[in-house]
This record gives sequence, C-alpha cells and structure tokens, in this order.
Amino acid sequence: MNDTPVLVLGGTGKTGRRVARQLAERGRTARVASRSGAQRFDWRDKETWAAAVEGVEAVYVVDEQGPHAAELLADFAAFATRRGVGRLVFLSARTLEQWAHDEGRFAAERAVRESGAQWTILRPTWFSQNFSEDRLLAPDVAAGEVILSDGQGVEPFIDAEDIAAVAVAALTEEGHAGELYVLSGPRLMTFGECVELIAEAAGRKIRAVVVDREEYARHLVGRGYPRDFADFMNELFDTIRDGRTAYLSDGVRRALGREPRDFREYAAETDWGAVSKQ
Repeated sequence: MNDTPVLVLGGTGKTGRRVARQLAERGRTARVASRSGAQRFDWRDKETWAAAVEGVEAVYVVDEQGPHAAELLADFAAFATRRGVGRLVFLSARTLEQWAHDEGRFAAERAVRESGAQWTILRPTWFSQNFSEDRLLAPDVAAGEVILSDGQGVEPFIDAEDIAAVAVAALTEEGHAGELYVLSGPRLMTFGECVELIAEAAGRKIRAVVVDREEYARHLVGRGYPRDFADFMNELFDTIRDGRTAYLSDGVRRALGREPRDFREYAAETDWGAVSKQ
C-alpha cells in the first residue's frame, strides 16, 4: 500500500472533504489543508506552502478566486513540482466552455498544464450539493422558497461525490495523466425540477419562484451579496436560459467506467432537515 500522503487543498469544501474521505476509504492518507486547519495553507501566504507539500506526491488543487489567482496557481504549481510533487489534479469548471473566446479565463488551467507535473483537469457543471451546502441556494431551500432568475433552462447537475471519485482516481491511479474530464450528471433538469425532487425527499413544501433579472439581483443584494456578484449570477443564469448548458458530458464515464449519480439519488440521501437557513 502506498502510504505517501496526498495533499488536498480546499479540504474543508464541498469536493475537498469528499476527496479526503474517499482517499481514506482507499487506505491513503489525505493531508487536508486550509487557512484555519491543522495543516495551514493560504494561497496568499507563501510561507505556508512548504510544510503543506513536504513529502507529498500528488495534490488536489482548488484555487482561490480573486485578483492574481492564476499567477498564484502558476507559482504554487512550479513550487510544488520543484519539491517532488509529480501529479496535480485541478478543479476547474465547465462554464469555461461558455466563454471559449476569452483566453484569459483559461489562465489557471494553463498554469497547471505548464507546471511540469502530470496533470488532470476536472470541469464539472453545477453541483447538486449547491442546493444543500452552498450559502447561495441552501438558505432558500431551508426557507421553502428558492428564488431563481430562470425557470426554463436546463443544466446536467453533477453530484460532488462523483467529482471526488474522479479526482481520487486521477490522484491515485495510472491512466489519467493529461486528461481533461468534463463532468456532468446523467440528465438535463430545470432548477424547478430539482426543487420538486428536493421537496419530495424532504417531505415538505418547497417551491421555486422565478423572478426577473433585476428582482433577482435585488434579492441577492438584500442577502448581503455585492451587486457585481449578483450581476455575475444573472450572467450564469443567462447561459442556462439560452440553452448553452443543455448538453451532457462523458467525463464520469470515461474516468470511472460507470454512469454518474442521478439527482434523485442525491436528493434522497441528503438530510434536508439539517440544511441551514444561515
């Protein structure tokens, strides 16, 4: 058994903690790193990098969004490779495909590809777990009204368990180097259909409420989000409304040799009573 630790950045997030758990289930040691965890890692404090990568052969990379994120990722990838890390698995996003004309949006992926390490890139769609573990949607689910800027567009929601399973395969197995895995669920669904399945699984009334773009922006601002984030969310909903996300991707099948988990399975297994309104 390989007892070399695997570094999991963003190890307390939706995918990171699942990657850590699935690594442990395989008998591998996950070194979970975060700003406030036992293994401290801060993208903007390079003094924390050396201890995090010491003795590590593979890293699951969830980068920090914000100014200079791609430059920091490039610096970290080079730093890790110089210290013996031979494999990087990077969590990107399928939304990049909607802005294929904008090369700047691909800077983070390029940093990983050009690191000198073996690399695997994951581009998932919207997470199923956004309804239960994300502060954007979970409070609305808990309150019984999910406010949306679109009611007709469809998205193939991906289960975070599947994202983690692909990541763990790429971190621990051969045959995934140089692969770009575009990850989606097995079917196209509207947000309203998702909410219906959640209500059925939760055993209580939860409804989707579709509002216009400006009202949706006001809703987010009223919950404490900045206006530029609200505008960005409207832009994402525009891509769904326009049908630009209405297609399935085969990354789970290619990486794992099986079909991805269905949203109904996610909804049935989630403890909706524990979903917070905060």
